[in-house]
Amino acid sequence: MSRILIDADGCPVVDITIKVAKEFSIEVMILCDTSHFFERNGATTITVSKGADSVDFKLANMIEKGDIVVTQDYGLAAMCLAKNALVLNQNGMQYTNDNIDALLLARHTAKKIRNSGGRLKGNKKRTEDQNEAFEKALRGIIASRNI
Repeated sequence: MSRILIDADGCPVVDITIKVAKEFSIEVMILCDTSHFFERNGATTITVSKGADSVDFKLANMIEKGDIVVTQDYGLAAMCLAKNALVLNQNGMQYTNDNIDALLLARHTAKKIRNSGGRLKGNKKRTEDQNEAFEKALRGIIASRNI
């Protein structure tokens, strides 16, 4: 079975991921930069130097075909898809070759609005429903790999 790699900076589902991975005996790797500290039983932590996208590039270079990646970063998701990884966001949405272009365009558009002085609403407070949706999606991906 492949590994699960977590882009842990700002990731609210680290513990859920480790719990599910443990049930299926899947290796978990947490990647973060030096401004964060993650130490969890059942996972290996890889800490990289702080820098723009340093975690993203380290994770993208580690990816192997079939690995599962947890990230909320569309750019990283695109790099992982190019390496044939399965990629989930923290709410259980699976990034695919069919939806990544639209997501990247939305990110670009939002950045243009912010750069021109516009404001966008922030994220709402995380709910238990989002945690459940993530766990269900992760279990679904793992089950489909074990067929």
